[in-house]
Amino acid sequence: MRILVVDDEPRLAAAVQRGLEAEGFAVDVASTGDEGLSMATEVTYDVIVLDIMLPGISGYTVCGRLREAQVWTPIIMLTAKSGEWDEAEALDTGADDYLSKPFSFVVLVAHIRALLRRGAAERPAKLSIGDLVLDPAARSCVRGDVVIELTAKEFSVLEFLMRSRGDVVTKSRIVDHVWDAAYDGDLNVVEVHVSALRRKIDAPFGTDTIRTVRGAGYQLVTP
Repeated sequence: MRILVVDDEPRLAAAVQRGLEAEGFAVDVASTGDEGLSMATEVTYDVIVLDIMLPGISGYTVCGRLREAQVWTPIIMLTAKSGEWDEAEALDTGADDYLSKPFSFVVLVAHIRALLRRGAAERPAKLSIGDLVLDPAARSCVRGDVVIELTAKEFSVLEFLMRSRGDVVTKSRIVDHVWDAAYDGDLNVVEVHVSALRRKIDAPFGTDTIRTVRGAGYQLVTP
């Protein structure tokens, strides 16, 4: 397994490299954000260990650009900064995991192995189908250049449909994922929200993104 370590602290990067190589990994090291981005786009890695505070572009920018380029290599973000906002931004940018410095090498290896078990499945920070783009972190929805205002529930229903794109999902499955366990109302509440979504994301643009599959549920398709 090949790992890229992007960190501008020479001693830390060298220690991590030696330790990972002792564990049987092949390890490359980059010391700037630009160098890390270049290497990560030119070489196929199994995991990227990425510091946030880097010379040049930041780890946030590296991660975001990799995801925009549809590079889904699992990323562990490292930072000496503390605070929940840093962790939230790292994950929202597209990282898969997060460790604060100083960290235990044993824990780092455990996190790497956990990511390797999951693999490099597609995990975009933004969801899109055609020119419809949903940003869960920013809670924004746009079609082309038009910003679409959605209620919280409409946003959640659309997010679930976009994450299940191509699949036919039942009303009960949507309720299970969007409403809490205490909800015991009519499943037709889904119809109400789907109708509202169609009026906002399809009707004004002459598109047909949400389709009803009679007797089965709903399916999100590219118009």
